Amino acid sequence: MSTEGWNFEHTYTKLPEIFYSIQKPTAAPSPHMVIFNSALAEALGLNSSKLETAAEIFSGTILPRGADPIAQAYAGYQFGHFAKLGDGRAVLLGEHITPEGGRFDIQLKGSGPTPYSRGGDGFAALLPMLREYIISEAMFALDIPTTRSLAVALTGNDVIREKFLQGAVLTRVAASHIRVGTFNYVSAFGTKEDLKKLADYCIWRHFPWINEQAAENKYIMFFSEVSKLQASLIAKWQLVGFVHGVMNTDNMSVSGETIDYGPCAFMDIYDADTVFSSIDSYGRYAYKNQPAIGAWNLSKLAEALLPLIAEDERTAVELATEEISNYWVCYDEHWLAGMRVKLGLITEEPEDVILIAELLELMSSHELDYTNTFRSIALGGDKIFLLQEIHEFKLWRQRWQVRLGRQPHNEFFVTEMMKKNNPAVIPRNYRVEEALAAAEHGDLTVMSKLLEALKTPYEDSEVYSLPPGPVSCKYKTFCGT
Repeated sequence: MSTEGWNFEHTYTKLPEIFYSIQKPTAAPSPHMVIFNSALAEALGLNSSKLETAAEIFSGTILPRGADPIAQAYAGYQFGHFAKLGDGRAVLLGEHITPEGGRFDIQLKGSGPTPYSRGGDGFAALLPMLREYIISEAMFALDIPTTRSLAVALTGNDVIREKFLQGAVLTRVAASHIRVGTFNYVSAFGTKEDLKKLADYCIWRHFPWINEQAAENKYIMFFSEVSKLQASLIAKWQLVGFVHGVMNTDNMSVSGETIDYGPCAFMDIYDADTVFSSIDSYGRYAYKNQPAIGAWNLSKLAEALLPLIAEDERTAVELATEEISNYWVCYDEHWLAGMRVKLGLITEEPEDVILIAELLELMSSHELDYTNTFRSIALGGDKIFLLQEIHEFKLWRQRWQVRLGRQPHNEFFVTEMMKKNNPAVIPRNYRVEEALAAAEHGDLTVMSKLLEALKTPYEDSEVYSLPPGPVSCKYKTFCGT
């Protein structure tokens, strides 16, 4: 182990060479640290004091001790169309083993061209890397499974997009970077033996209990576990109004973490048709479609796994189809349970679904802020005052209070539960843009204050709970990350 705390292993490179290419990052001419995540470093067992100024490492200029970088191969269905992809601007340094035995990928994103760059320059700009840092840390604080950001470093190079931009590298930490698209890739370009080795590796790394149970059909169990994780993850997205923006299969991790924060954002006004991606013209990845896209992506994983699930294709299809049906059951359970606690409903009644649907329809028709509406219901008192001016809301609230009255729980207990499940602070789009605009000119104080507020999302903030004022056009994001 190095004095910085790095403790690398490289089990992924034991897979066939079809899955990766040896690739060193491009050295940066003038590396400079922008931001370092000390709390994450300490959680990983790293030496913060030695790494917080280590721009040479986090820019890819100097490899940390024990690193053996590779670029990973994968494919993906992008907006429904198959494409051969791979790490076009990222390298995996290795798997860092924490003092407690945890295994985490350490990846440099924006570190230069690889064999999978497909004509791109392989580099990244500063602001998209900082944006991923902000959103991924907000997701972590909201207890939503996510990759995380350890550092962002400037390279000293400019990257050319619509204009010259500052080049930067993000260090990303993940349970793994194995995607549904990795299975799409081996299904298209590998052998059944390659497929088996990848599936066995994923089971060993993420679902070891499957082997311990000596499962009769461990591959359908693997598919089932991935499906459950996706159902839970996407339900959590929906509950906080998060729109991923580009749910291609290459952006879907088998470990169940949110990955690849490109054109993502949180809703302000509730609108189920919300789309933030500038290229999603037809709303394929709109907020309302995310659960169905999760199922669609899982169907593509199932297609890849069919040769392992059963020798007879019809049997394999039937087993996989049943698991996709179970995905919907699991998703509905997670979403409904989450909505119940957001509204303080501890017991379960069939009419809860109608009560929830009526609230969402009311929020949509009156263009209410998603986050603040739920928070106001939780807090009551003065916070509910403006909502009470809406006649339909007054009627809905009366029905909701009658429903609460049928529970054997006091008002204090219910209120505290709601406050713990309805965030007051999210990374509001206008706040994120303010932070990035300041950072572009070297001022990180705005971003630091935002990150501090995002650490405690369930604490009210007079500054960061405020929705944006009227805007002339809908917020758009781009695939810059």
